[in-house]
Amino acid sequence: MSLPSFSALPSSLSTTAHPLAAYGWDDDWAAEFAPYAAQGLVPGRVVRVDRGRCDIVTPEGTIWADTAFVVPRDPMRIICTGDWAAVDADGDPRFVRTLLPRRTAFVRSTSSKRSEGQVLATNVDHIVICVSLAVELDLGRVERFLALAMSSSAGDALLGDAAGAGERTAEPVVVLTKADLVPDAVTLSHLVQDIERIAPGVQVLPVSSATGEGIDVFSAIVSGGTSVLLGASGAGKSTLANTLLGQDVMEVQAARDVDGKGRHTTTTRNLLVLPTGGVLIDTPGLRGVGLWDAGVGVGQVFSEIEELAEDCRFHDCAHEAEPGCAVREAIEDGTLPERRFDSYRKLQRENQRIVAKTDARVRAEIRRDWKRKGAEGRAAMDAKRGRIR
Repeated sequence: MSLPSFSALPSSLSTTAHPLAAYGWDDDWAAEFAPYAAQGLVPGRVVRVDRGRCDIVTPEGTIWADTAFVVPRDPMRIICTGDWAAVDADGDPRFVRTLLPRRTAFVRSTSSKRSEGQVLATNVDHIVICVSLAVELDLGRVERFLALAMSSSAGDALLGDAAGAGERTAEPVVVLTKADLVPDAVTLSHLVQDIERIAPGVQVLPVSSATGEGIDVFSAIVSGGTSVLLGASGAGKSTLANTLLGQDVMEVQAARDVDGKGRHTTTTRNLLVLPTGGVLIDTPGLRGVGLWDAGVGVGQVFSEIEELAEDCRFHDCAHEAEPGCAVREAIEDGTLPERRFDSYRKLQRENQRIVAKTDARVRAEIRRDWKRKGAEGRAAMDAKRGRIR
């Protein structure tokens, strides 16, 4: 894949502007970089990473750089597409010397049995969750993506540093792709409403790269800052990227008719400058989306359940069989769909297990909960058998 040259940058970029302005460079990044400029290093943004080397766009143009100096033991600090870096000004090969603090990071847990997170994109302003309308909606999967997206705003605080905490936020957007495959406007409206009900405060936009529906609105959303496209294979991410770019930069393949799934056409995360302004990161399709320290996001996605829980009689209500449980009452009267409550509990348990791997306090809480439930089960069995302890 060829990378955009500086001659291809938007014509609206003035000649007096910083040459990295189109890639998101601003006064705040300049202030962060000042100590490294004094050392003779140059700034650059990572546009692609591949096997220990990366493409970095610098004021002089796009270069290959070695990442040997920034290979950490912590997988959360591995250099990633979207990072801003300090690079050797001279030398062959060029080396990335350090990374600037991340403003935001989208992180999922790996499939490894070890407690590890995988950073998929950094320094993003919009997290675009692509959902294909060519297949049946999986609401639980959308909720999972949203929980991770809403937990991505901690920047380097997510990685254990205080820098950037609370200063930046990444805004999630749900884009329903392949809207032209929906048979009528009424059905499309219902599908949008289904997503809006599980995505409080999140913009939901149906688009079609084939007909152009919704593309102008989406282009306006991503024209400011950096956006990352996330979703399963076959969700139409690369096609959407090509539509915004106005040319076939990203390779695409047809999804299977039988299940709407696609192959991993995109194999690396690529950062692309849009002709209308803004930066787009296209990513490979995600088969699995494990939670990673997403407690804040789970609470935001299911805010109505947490608000109901505040009205429960007991502050530690488990929402199972306790008297005065506002959550169970809402399920019974149909106000709260049981599917949504089940999804909430599932994500809560999964996130708790992830956090417990590195937090002794959470592990102790889980053990106490197991013991409590075990004692309650034994007491119920004894009562059933007429025994008194």
